[in-house]
Amino acid sequence: MPRPSTFGPRLFLLACCLALCTGCARDIPAFVPPADRPVSSVDQPWPANHVLALAYHDVEDDDPDQRFLAVRTDQLAAQLEWLRDNGYQAVSVDRILAAGQGGEPLPPKAVLLSFDDGYRSFRSRVFPILKAMGWPAVWAPVGHWIDTPAGQPVRFGDLQVPRDRFATWEDVRDMARSGLVEIASHSDDLHQGIPANPQGNEEPAAATRRYDAGTHAYETDAAYRRRIADDVRRITRKIRQATGKAPRVWVWPYGAASGEALDIIRGQGYRMALTLDEGLGAADAPLSMPRMLVTDSPDMREFARSVLDAESRGDFRVAQVDLDYVYDPDPAQTDRNLGALVQRIADLRIGTVFLQAYADPKGDGLARSVYFPNRRLPMRADLFNRVVWQLRNRAHVKVYAWMPVLSFDLPPGIARVVRDSGNPDDAPGPDPAQYRRLSPFDPKARAAIADLYEDMARAAPIDGILFHDDAVLSDFEDAGPAALAAYRQAGLPDSIPALRADPDTLRRWTRFKSRALTDFTLELARRVRAIRGPQVKTARNLYAEPILNPASEAWYAQDPDDFLRAYDWTVPMAMPLMERVPAARSDAWLDRLVAAIRQRPGALERTVFELQARDWSRPGQPPVDSRILAEWMRRLQRAGARHFGYYPDDFARDRPALETIRPAISTAWYPHR
Repeated sequence: MPRPSTFGPRLFLLACCLALCTGCARDIPAFVPPADRPVSSVDQPWPANHVLALAYHDVEDDDPDQRFLAVRTDQLAAQLEWLRDNGYQAVSVDRILAAGQGGEPLPPKAVLLSFDDGYRSFRSRVFPILKAMGWPAVWAPVGHWIDTPAGQPVRFGDLQVPRDRFATWEDVRDMARSGLVEIASHSDDLHQGIPANPQGNEEPAAATRRYDAGTHAYETDAAYRRRIADDVRRITRKIRQATGKAPRVWVWPYGAASGEALDIIRGQGYRMALTLDEGLGAADAPLSMPRMLVTDSPDMREFARSVLDAESRGDFRVAQVDLDYVYDPDPAQTDRNLGALVQRIADLRIGTVFLQAYADPKGDGLARSVYFPNRRLPMRADLFNRVVWQLRNRAHVKVYAWMPVLSFDLPPGIARVVRDSGNPDDAPGPDPAQYRRLSPFDPKARAAIADLYEDMARAAPIDGILFHDDAVLSDFEDAGPAALAAYRQAGLPDSIPALRADPDTLRRWTRFKSRALTDFTLELARRVRAIRGPQVKTARNLYAEPILNPASEAWYAQDPDDFLRAYDWTVPMAMPLMERVPAARSDAWLDRLVAAIRQRPGALERTVFELQARDWSRPGQPPVDSRILAEWMRRLQRAGARHFGYYPDDFARDRPALETIRPAISTAWYPHR
């Protein structure tokens, strides 16, 4: 009797061992060589022709009053000395404008000093320090406050402030003659809040359309522009009379910019505009110059940390929020929901919210109504402005308007995306398995969508736009008449079978569609910035498959390299369960996704990975376990990703669990604090 072979059992044992080892290896992130790891902005060379602008206000010798954002005199002197001792160099407006026009480049670590509101302390306390150091600065008075007669109080918001806290026009004249001080406009009488929505929020007058509670109507475009133009003319005339020359620098009250107001300001001869946005300013973009606000009279450690943070883009941590969760037919319940959301976001200690601006109670991605006044769709509630304002001012986050690109339920006369399978038994028509989308090649559709984006921009002080994932076209789309005409004009065949007939034609058709979708979103961004201002950032959702499998661009009309070139932020949907990846392989899948982005130089610095907090692949769409979501966040970081977030945030049910995910997502919270 032959002896039984031992090869089979040994092979089985080896396979088991390999499987066990593979399972263990799945939880070990791929090794990233030091040279391939992202380098913090602070550790990179100072970008050419960039400047760090600092925004100061009042300066007092003792007990700086934070109603006026004051710093102590000795702290101001120490801060400027620290800047000088650490290689920073103060530069003038002239030097920045010249560098932006191809003149002598700015030095590394260039600093622009600015002092807002027109306090008397600028002449008595600040100017002697500037003169001793030989450093130039910008001084921006508010005309109406400087006009206040001696002995009368200055109306400063809700306060009546003694007149001697503010400078006089004689002070302005003398400072302008000093050779160190650039007199800027801080508006004539726009440094105040005005009613901005039916709920009664007051928002910056320069960037807001006034809401009239009596007529339940908003200020018209013409009335808004007239109000701004009148103010700009008044303050420009006053500064010219005091100094002998027209001002060149506009300082936005509260840092709140407006694209329409900027157009007026530019027309009045202004060449630089200062906001309170984050980051370094570029000499070739002087009309959108961010500044670091110096407040709470920081000590040297706090000041130094703030300067270094301002130089860095920082870590982008985001929660994406359905406004449908906030809205309720009962306004009182809506307010309670909003309060819960704001508290939740504040407790998360993140920096950004992607906020739904449209209504989608059915959850099918089709915008049948929106949450802002507009010309094209029903308004479910006038809610978007209020939620944006509350999140920005109470939770202290940036807010991006999350909007569809094509999925709007507009009248039938506007063309939809048509799928043509090439099967004679299937009539061309909208794909029932896809978003119901308007055709991006139809001029009527493009005009209607642009109207909605413009109206959204007028409605709220957003920091950015998130273009939704509905901007896709499959390898059988778009087959509508307008699309076919666009292909023909581009030198392509005008039928789906001919477009798919050979690999080269399919590739050219795919590239044409990818670029067309990207170009359309950039046109929408231009429309928004024209109204809200050039500081508005852009982000766009990207499916994971085009990153992992470049050939799949044909199925989506999305290309990661296009996204990285076009937008401030590329937002891949890092959602393994949505992609039918088994839970046990989700970590390895995330590693692959990050590695694919990392192959592109600098791409990780412009990519926000968006995780899923709900499992749409299972019946009932249950939430993803918060511990798993938190581990995914840690996994992304170990793989080299700095920027990430999740969708959706269900603030009413604490999903994901705040205490579980906060240590993983927040950069401002630590367990020992």
